[in-house]
Amino acid sequence: MPMTRARSWILPALAAALAACHDSSTGPRTLGVPASVTAAGTSANTIRVSWSRASSATGYTVQRAGAGSDFVDVGTTSGTSFDDDGLEPSSSYRYRVAATRSGSTGAWSSEAQGTTLGFGRGTARLSGDITSSRTLTADTLYVLHGPVRVRNGAVLRIGPGTKLVGDTSVVGSSLLIDRGAKIRAEGTAANPIVFTSQRAPGRRRPGDWGGVSIVGNARINLQVQNLQTEGPPGGTVDYAGGTNDDDDSGVLRFVRIEFAGQRIEGSLKMNSLSLYAVGRGTTIEYVETLAGLDDGIKWFGGAVNARFLVVYEAQDDAFDVSQGYSGHNQYVVGVTSTVLDGHDGTGSDDRNFLESDGCEAGVTGCPANFDAAPYSMPLFANFVAMGPWSWDVDRYGGNGILIRRGSGVTLVNGVVARWPKTALTIRDDFTETMRQRDSVTIANVFMTQNGANFDPGGSFFGQREKFASASIEESTLDAASLFVRYEPSTGNLDWGPAGGSPIATGGMNPFTGRIAARAGSYIVPTSFRGAAGNGGTQWWRGWTSYARN
Repeated sequence: MPMTRARSWILPALAAALAACHDSSTGPRTLGVPASVTAAGTSANTIRVSWSRASSATGYTVQRAGAGSDFVDVGTTSGTSFDDDGLEPSSSYRYRVAATRSGSTGAWSSEAQGTTLGFGRGTARLSGDITSSRTLTADTLYVLHGPVRVRNGAVLRIGPGTKLVGDTSVVGSSLLIDRGAKIRAEGTAANPIVFTSQRAPGRRRPGDWGGVSIVGNARINLQVQNLQTEGPPGGTVDYAGGTNDDDDSGVLRFVRIEFAGQRIEGSLKMNSLSLYAVGRGTTIEYVETLAGLDDGIKWFGGAVNARFLVVYEAQDDAFDVSQGYSGHNQYVVGVTSTVLDGHDGTGSDDRNFLESDGCEAGVTGCPANFDAAPYSMPLFANFVAMGPWSWDVDRYGGNGILIRRGSGVTLVNGVVARWPKTALTIRDDFTETMRQRDSVTIANVFMTQNGANFDPGGSFFGQREKFASASIEESTLDAASLFVRYEPSTGNLDWGPAGGSPIATGGMNPFTGRIAARAGSYIVPTSFRGAAGNGGTQWWRGWTSYARN
């Protein structure tokens, strides 16, 4: 009898314990396989993958494969659908899904194929403030109608191949990313993101619309409050008071900005790309500006780094530095070969490849002697600065590198050619003081076909003897012969060195001294001067464009 009672109690308990081993909340279970997997394009840059729920799953992993490539993880979710974005327009991808639970992954589903939508299926107007995150895709043409401002906390995502045009009928049509907001404009070499004029090719002019501005939270050297960005009434913001040089304003990658720089009033014009107090947490690479009426790219303080930059035919400076900018830039090309009139007049009377100021005379907060810290200390490596060769210098200016108003600079492994005034000029007493402090450093630069390579004696300070140990090579070679192809009138430009070109060698590699100390890890030493070496990557191919109208 006791044996029977014990057995009658033990057997049910054992059965319960065994069942508990398979309880859905605590024990292992065989994961089901997601079924009915589908993939469908929802925009030019997005595919939605959907499936039916798998048994015992608490989550799912989604993998994608492009044409001829292996599967890679693209995301996880607890639901039964996943939006895969940032894709190429009109492109097909394969997907598969696996169930997950407690660190375990089940078998992969059968594959599903989806194709993104094509370009330009509709038109949408952007105007006023964007206060919540938004995604723009290549199936829609976007019109910037007046000043468009992305407000603090919002993220503007722009997919590959997306085109945005400035409304030429509204003064100040432009895009401004506010402090605390982000832009994630991530194109590809095959499908860059393009900001351009609303006018048709052949009718476009510099200054057709405003441009793109980003405001970050890094430092500037003007100790003032309420310092407004350049732009139309109602389209400006305060960019003073930043404290974080590592601030992140997002991503610009494979982006073109064309025919911008609109005149707002009088002499006030917008730049194609304005970077106000932008921090080095921001990613800027593969960016071109084309035929802007004012500066191509201008930095107002900040510390953002950049690589693979192109400015063609800016009607003021190709690159302009001010207010304490201290970022590093590598693989940089600027071409100023002709005068292009805008619909309401011409550009500047002082056009340069690089104009670097500590702070601007007459701006509130800029000392009369320009001694404003943090000092402008930009670094440019592997640059090509191509000027117009000859034009009316009294009307249009024409210096390669102009350093003034208390700016330092570091220039290495570059080419300065065809500037009708001077390749290098240093303009004032305090900038000369910066040079004496070893804050104006130039090394391994090739100069040819300039009106003069250095300042003559007199009121300026960039004389040759001050850079006697800088490994600057002076030549009289035709600058076009340095490159595989240099024909701006036809748009045929290849920045690789021609056979036997002297710029294929002569670069500083490794970096030494002041150059090594300032370059850090972002700038890479090269044995060539200019934007590319023999057999190197033609990084400008596919996504850049050259046009004059």
